[in-house]
Amino acid sequence: MTERLQDRIAIVTGAESGIGRATAIAFAREGADLVLAYLEAADDAEDTAKAVRDAGRAAVTVQCDHTSPEDVKRLFAAASDAFGAPDILVNCAGMDAPGDEVAEMSDESWEKMLKTDLFGPFLCCRAFIHARRAVGGGGRIVNISSVHEEIPRIGSAAYDAAKGGLRNLTRTLCLELAPDRIAVNNIAPGMILTAMNQEAMDDPEQLQQQVRHIPWRRAGKPEEVAHLAVYLASPEADYVTGQTFTIDGGLSLHVGQGA
Repeated sequence: MTERLQDRIAIVTGAESGIGRATAIAFAREGADLVLAYLEAADDAEDTAKAVRDAGRAAVTVQCDHTSPEDVKRLFAAASDAFGAPDILVNCAGMDAPGDEVAEMSDESWEKMLKTDLFGPFLCCRAFIHARRAVGGGGRIVNISSVHEEIPRIGSAAYDAAKGGLRNLTRTLCLELAPDRIAVNNIAPGMILTAMNQEAMDDPEQLQQQVRHIPWRRAGKPEEVAHLAVYLASPEADYVTGQTFTIDGGLSLHVGQGA
C-alpha cells in the first residue's frame, strides 16, 4: 500500500466481479472510499464491499443499470449522499460479444450491446463531468474497453463497434475536459481470467489452446488491470490523458504472424 488514492472517492461500475471487483479492492488498498455499482448480483457486490472494508476503507453498494439515465442519476446521488462529489470514475460494466454475425444479428442484439458497452459509459461520464464541474473540476475517468477496439472478430461486430466507440469517446473527452483538469484514459485488456472467459477457466485444454496465441503464453489476471487503473487514477498520472493502454501479453502484436 502506497496510499496513492488517499481519501479519494471512486465510483466503479461492474464492481460485483472481475476487473471491477479487482479495481475496487486495489483502490481501497491505496486509500480510496468506494461506490460499487452492480446490475443484479447484490450478494457479489456485498462481497466486494466487504473486501473494501477489510482494507480499511468505506464502501456503499448501489444497484444500477448503467444504460438507464435515471439509474445513473440515482447512482451519483447515492455517491454524493454517502461521500460527496466523486473524484474517480471507472467504467467496468459491460458484456461480451454474443457471437452473431451481422447477417443474422437482430436489431435487439445490436442495440443491447451498444447500450451496454458504449451508451452506459457515456451516461456515467456525463454525470461525472457535471459532478466534478460543480466542485471546480479535477478528477479521473478510466474506461475499460478491449483489444477488440482495434482487432475485429467474426461474430463480434457489435462488441467491436462499441469498444471502438468507447476508445474515441475517451479521446474526445480528453480534449473537452482538459480545461477542467479531468484526465480521461482507456485500458484495453486482452484475455483476462474473468467470467467472460469462464469456459476457458473451466477447461484447461481450451485455456491452453487460447493462450498459445498470446506471446506471453498466459492469460491476464483482473488484478493486473486493476494495478494499471490505480496508476491512471493517481497523481502520478497527472500528465496522462486521452490514451489507450493495452494490457494483453503481446496478443495484439501477434495478429498476422505466420502469414
